[in-house]
Amino acid sequence: MRRLQTRFVLLFLIAIYSRVLLARDLQALPEFLRSDPFGAIVAPDRSGADLASSLYGAKHQVVLTGCRGGYVSFHLVVKLPSPSTYTLDVTIPDPTNKVQIDLFREWFHFTDSDKRYYPDALIPVHATYISRLPEPDNRITKQTAQAFWVDVYVASDTRLGIFSGTAKLKANSKITTLPIQLTVLACVIPGEDVVTIDHNSYGSSWLAQQFAGSYRRDPDQWFESNQFFELIHAYHRVFYEHRGIFHQLGYGHSGKVGPEFAPVLEGSGRAKHITSWSLYDRHYGPLLDGTAFSASRRVPRPIPFVYLPINPEWPASYEFWGERGYEAEFVNVVSEMERHFREKGWTHTNFEVFFNHKKRYKGFPWDGDEVRFPKDLKYFLEYDRLLKKALPPNTPVHFVFRADVSWDMEEQFKVLNGIVRLWCCGGGILSFYRHAPKMLCDRGDVVWYYGGPPGVTDSSSAITEFPLRAWLWGVNGYVHWLTVSPGEDPWFHFDGGQTALIYSGERFGVSEPIPSIRLKIQRNCLQDLALLDSLKRRKSLDSLRARAARSYNNSTLDDWWNSRPALADLPSDQWLGSAIDDATKHTHQALEHPGASAWYNVHQYAMSLQAEAK
Repeated sequence: MRRLQTRFVLLFLIAIYSRVLLARDLQALPEFLRSDPFGAIVAPDRSGADLASSLYGAKHQVVLTGCRGGYVSFHLVVKLPSPSTYTLDVTIPDPTNKVQIDLFREWFHFTDSDKRYYPDALIPVHATYISRLPEPDNRITKQTAQAFWVDVYVASDTRLGIFSGTAKLKANSKITTLPIQLTVLACVIPGEDVVTIDHNSYGSSWLAQQFAGSYRRDPDQWFESNQFFELIHAYHRVFYEHRGIFHQLGYGHSGKVGPEFAPVLEGSGRAKHITSWSLYDRHYGPLLDGTAFSASRRVPRPIPFVYLPINPEWPASYEFWGERGYEAEFVNVVSEMERHFREKGWTHTNFEVFFNHKKRYKGFPWDGDEVRFPKDLKYFLEYDRLLKKALPPNTPVHFVFRADVSWDMEEQFKVLNGIVRLWCCGGGILSFYRHAPKMLCDRGDVVWYYGGPPGVTDSSSAITEFPLRAWLWGVNGYVHWLTVSPGEDPWFHFDGGQTALIYSGERFGVSEPIPSIRLKIQRNCLQDLALLDSLKRRKSLDSLRARAARSYNNSTLDDWWNSRPALADLPSDQWLGSAIDDATKHTHQALEHPGASAWYNVHQYAMSLQAEAK
């Protein structure tokens, strides 16, 4: 009976929302309610339909409240009953220019899986936007609604108080005005994140596919052109602007390294040495000194982590493994790298020694990634010895041994203690080693866990589970294993975006990547986590975490962990995938399908604490 009552209330709210939208030409929606191209809330977000009125105050004005040093976001939906041209203008005047508006048109992707439309890619447009419905390029027959994402940026030194603005729609000789009221609070969102969100990718060849027009103009020189390197830096910037980091792994499973990811080598044995840093420095120089982010709203700083090209085949040829020649090549080149980084002053970045290969790919006879067999750990011990020989003991350059672990992580935490300093852990298996994050962090290690982003067919708040889980667990970060691969045709035949949080802007005349709704929501989540964590001097961290979990989905902190299963005491080569599924069933059931309002509730909790602090 209760379920039927809840369903009736939701249907009633959706019906009311639909009537309001039909009666008005312009509607504001909270960031967690996405509209389809016909003005209805997309199905995965309808559990949060009660949020539809949460933006509105007296006299039907949009009421926003935010801290300084960050963003407040919402959707605007233009709805016209018949084909027509229209103009949308969004302003919040501020003579000091501390409050700024970023307006994006939302692209409606057709997903083949369920034959529906979902908004995700965000096309930057001017704050005064002129177009028509249906939007010509989105090719949606009988489209009656167009959604826009509005970012209101509030600089950290913005004056406190209330700012007034408007969203104004002109269509069919009619003007609809929606007043906007922004209240700027005293709180300043910390610039440092409490959770590192890493966005991973592989190589650079995909850039030529996603920016095919630029590539075709000069295919022979493109991979060494200024445009190519500027595009790589633009990918770093879009994630940096959204409080994340970007990783590009520059070598394949056979050990072949892309030319822009490593210096040029010559010779063999003791004669092997670096002959040119040209492409490497063009690629990484602006990232390692922070100048790539000089125009950012965030304080420019060097990237905190980067993959090194080091693998079993580089800089030493694996043909000589176990011989003095391999050691000589490795030590010579790594020593030169350390000296170059030191002379350049690149001492604020963690340079990762990371092995991504698996023996089943038949490149090398041992696993470097997700090691399952204990005998393979001897290679890690040997590389640690080689690194210590190559690096001065007091070097200010941070070389960090990284391991991505799953099956045998508990044993590796012991065997590789003092060797591996950056642990990227499979989240499912880590979930039944509750003691591990504190143990690893206490000894000075960095701990991330990994997975893939949710697709657009999931609830809008699903993207927030990963940062929240990292904070609740007490780990340092989360890795989206692939975030730059939207598929062959994301515009009209979308696969859901589970390997993409950004898109190529080339279709829209933008020579850089463009963000997604999910990336924006993730950024706003990270803002809230930074605010919550900053209050741990007034409230215990455990109480902050417990209340955030309860606000999110009425869970307890215990719900975010699994009990240690019997299989954890077996050799990892005896583990079965089905047994792992059984061992993680508790968290899957407890945390499955967060409602669209899940993070809104956490945000409200964070803002209430800021009000108390005032």
